[in-house]
Formats: sequence, C-alpha cells, structure tokens
Amino acid sequence: MLNRNDRLILHELQRDSRLTTQQLAERVGMSASATWRRVKSLEDAGIIDRYAAIVDAKKAGFSLAAIVQVSLARHEQKNVEHFVREVRKHPEVLECFATSGEADFHLRVVVEDIDAYNHFLDDFIFRLPGVSQVRSNIVLKEIKADTALPFRR
Repeated sequence: MLNRNDRLILHELQRDSRLTTQQLAERVGMSASATWRRVKSLEDAGIIDRYAAIVDAKKAGFSLAAIVQVSLARHEQKNVEHFVREVRKHPEVLECFATSGEADFHLRVVVEDIDAYNHFLDDFIFRLPGVSQVRSNIVLKEIKADTALPFRR
C-alpha cells in the first residue's frame, strides 16, 4: 500500500525522473536520505519499473500510428502464447492488450509511414498462425498521450 509520501514521490518522478534526490526531497518535503530510502524501496518493490525519456514520435520520424484489433480463430493456448511471444519481439508494437469484446487483442503500433505499416501487416501480423481477423484504425490526430498515473496529492 502506498502512503502519502510514496504518492508524492511518484507524482514528482513521473513529471521529471531526472530530479536529483535533493531536488525531489525539497519538492516532497522530506529529507534527502529519507527520500532516497523511499525511492529505493519503490524500486525494489517493482513499483518503479524503470526510468525513460518520452520521445516525440513524429519529430523522431514515426509519422503513422495505428490501433490494430486482432482476433484469433482459435484460442488454443499454444496459439495465444505464440502470438504474445511474437508481438513482444516487434518494437513497432508499443502496447498490446488482451481484451474482451469483438477483438482478442488491441495493439498500438507506430511506424515511419503507410508503406512501413503495410510491411508490418504483410510480413508479420498476417503471417501469424491463428490470426483470423485484423482491423486497423489509423490515428488521425493525437488528442491526449500521457504516461503518468493519476496520483492524488
């Protein structure tokens, strides 16, 4: 269970993970040593999974994003495991969710352009065993993209 100080620390680190321990301590109203111990504890518990830079996809040359709905013909464990294993290998797939409803999986895919997306479908998705249906929704405009969890202060 996270206490108030943990939530404050996580809130601040989500805003700027490059803060020094001293800067973080000042923002959350704790001593630097206590802050360091709490951060270390959050890391050891796996609550802080990793630190990363947020990169602007378009400025980095990835101008096409798609939400891809994939349905499997049969839900045999080996087909599902193979699908999941292969999806994890492809860096174009930024997120993959097993879902209820019409599709079995929803993927968020980012590529350079429509040709790269066609290549991704033809050479990867369509070749996976057990895939019965694929629906693509091309992202026209990004309305909101956030990575921070909504910790209350």
